[in-house]
Order: sequence, then C-alpha cells, then structure tokens
Amino acid sequence: MRDYSIRAAGPDDLDGARAVMLDTVYRDFGSGYVPRWHGDIIDPATAYLVPERHTLLVALDPHSGEVVATGALDSRGPAHPPNPRHVAERYPSGRTAQLRRVYVRPEHRRRGLARRLVAELTEFAVAEGGYRSVYLHTDPAVPGAEAFWRSLGKLVHDEREDPEGASGVLHFEIPMGR
Repeated sequence: MRDYSIRAAGPDDLDGARAVMLDTVYRDFGSGYVPRWHGDIIDPATAYLVPERHTLLVALDPHSGEVVATGALDSRGPAHPPNPRHVAERYPSGRTAQLRRVYVRPEHRRRGLARRLVAELTEFAVAEGGYRSVYLHTDPAVPGAEAFWRSLGKLVHDEREDPEGASGVLHFEIPMGR
C-alpha cells in the first residue's frame, strides 16, 4: 500500500483538485459540469479556502506528488428545494458540516483514501466547533457510493422511496468525531 499524504489544500493544489473533481463528474456521474451544482469545483478557493469553518483536503500520490483524491467540508446545509424539506430542516446551515467532493481517482481506489479523508473531515468539524452534525448526500447510481456511505454513516432519507419525481438521492449523517 502506498503511503499517501493528506493535507489541507493550498493555492498550489487547486488545479490538481479541480482536475480530480471535473474528471469525476464527467466519468462517474455522467452529468458533466453543471454550474448550479458544481460552481465550487471551478472556484474551490472561494468555496473552501476563504470561508471560516470550511476546508478542502487533498491526497497526494507519494511518488508523483499529484493530487489523486479530494474531500471538502462546508457549513451549508442541504437546501430545499431540491432536497426534501424535512432533510433541510434537520440539517440547517451554520450548524451542519456538509461533506462534499469526496472523490478518488479510479486507479487509487480501494486503498482507504476516501475513508481517511472522511475521518479527517469529521475531525475538522469537531475541532472547528459549532457543528452539531455531519451530513452528505450521494447518488446511488455511482458504483460503490451507497455501500461506502452506508459503512460510515446512517441513512436518514432515501429519495428512491419518495412518490412522484424523486431524484433518487440518498441522504446520510456521519457520526461526529469518527
């Protein structure tokens, strides 16, 4: 197993992080870049480096130094719409640490990177204070996503069970300090 390093992203890491994120939304999600969903990908500094209580982590390949994985956290809870009202009310902005962009390049998967990123992000949320929960949503159509998040947290809402027009998104809570 390679000895990847994980650190808070700095300005020199942003191009590599952006490349991992864009590759993921095109390859794994099939949606490509959608401005209303992915604006933080284009400007990760404004989304994660500038605001207090936000962070962007990167994992670096020990041989090349290349960014091979990302994980971010911000203080914005899920908005309604598009998320169900009861989910947005349960996870209000300011008190919710939302995990975002936990992405690993395919050739670096199954080595514990995503799990390590999530652990460091939840530790960040605890250290920052003021957060009462860690939340995320995921698309179960992405291979491995549902099983991975179920192994780390509690499913709080499955939109596949909603009548009429559900997007199929899964909403999870991750234990604090995991």
